[in-house]
Amino acid sequence: MKRRIAVVEDEAAIRENYRAVLTRYGYDVSLYSNRPTAMKAFREQLPELAIIDVGLEDEVEGGFELCRELRSMAPHLPIIFLTARDSEFDAISGLRLGADDYLTKDISLEHMVARIVALFRRIDSLKQSQQNSLQIVEGPLVLDLDRMTAVWNDAPVPLTLTEFWLVHALAKHPGHVKNRQQLMDAANVVLDDSTITSHIKRIRKKFLKLDPAFTAIETIYGFGYRWQPH
Repeated sequence: MKRRIAVVEDEAAIRENYRAVLTRYGYDVSLYSNRPTAMKAFREQLPELAIIDVGLEDEVEGGFELCRELRSMAPHLPIIFLTARDSEFDAISGLRLGADDYLTKDISLEHMVARIVALFRRIDSLKQSQQNSLQIVEGPLVLDLDRMTAVWNDAPVPLTLTEFWLVHALAKHPGHVKNRQQLMDAANVVLDDSTITSHIKRIRKKFLKLDPAFTAIETIYGFGYRWQPH
């Protein structure tokens, strides 16, 4: 069965170009030009991946609002921002809202498809790993690979898909140092160093909100990160 991708983009020519490319790669693509139309459709049926522009018609940051609404509705739905806005501030804002990736429109279509394939590969890897172990328990941390949920001290941690997979990569081998490249390889994801750093910062903040004494993720300066064993 074809995977369903929703593209929310207000420029018709770009929208249709994305559809042509993604359809050629075997995806079932739905197009929306603005946030209200997209949300109406998503309430009836969620896609398997949402690709969202930041500016949508008369809403300068309509994509950010759409991401926020989608996250509250579907915490694990993969979301990618694809936008002309290339500032670090916008990229961090998008990731803080829970997007799994932030791409700018100067990226080649082939590169864009590669990132999408990598994201779906992560999902498939998670499903495959369920066959071997449904849970990882490391001290107060419980990762449920069936539901893709994280719990710390019996409290749920609202991780996005990318964050969940990064925590999984670290906690699966407590005490082992993982550099950024190893984290990307383990998570089957292609991200730059600053994006990995942003994800780790967001993960820490989510755990710290539940537990101010949280220190399980240790930064090994100049190398990477380590999950402290309990």
